[in-house]
Amino acid sequence: MDGAATTHNLDPIDRVLIQLTQAGLPLTPRPYHELGKTIGIPGEEVMMRMQRMLDLGVIRRIAAIPNHYAIGYRANGMSVWDVPDERVDELGGAVGALPFVSHCYRRPRHLPQWPYNLFAMVHGRTRAEVAEKVSTIGALLGSQSRAHDVLYSTRILKKTGLRLTA
Repeated sequence: MDGAATTHNLDPIDRVLIQLTQAGLPLTPRPYHELGKTIGIPGEEVMMRMQRMLDLGVIRRIAAIPNHYAIGYRANGMSVWDVPDERVDELGGAVGALPFVSHCYRRPRHLPQWPYNLFAMVHGRTRAEVAEKVSTIGALLGSQSRAHDVLYSTRILKKTGLRLTA
């Protein structure tokens, strides 16, 4: 468990909610109400508790994590960019706002081998489609991009978050 969870003394209901949701939310129209039925509290209370844990940093986010391969996106490329450090936040915000960028973030450089500090994930059905989208990012960055590359996924890695045991 991370430091935030130990600092904020989770009550037994919070712990049960984390355990029930660590593999994902129920695939129903009202997942929080379904969880509430399971543990005997209203769905509104489940939502309030989840929001409180988000606000406190006990949990980082609640989000859908699609399997891009299963929905036909077989060419998944992490584009990496060398942009000026003093502009990386501004440029990253613009890149992250593009509709085809699923996530975008800053990472430290590891010179001289790794000059890249801005990462943007792009999905496509083909590598040509990804390359076209990466070209759009390049046009957006213009002269602010000193170098870039694309790292293509070769397999799916299991994604997991916080796991609590009884």
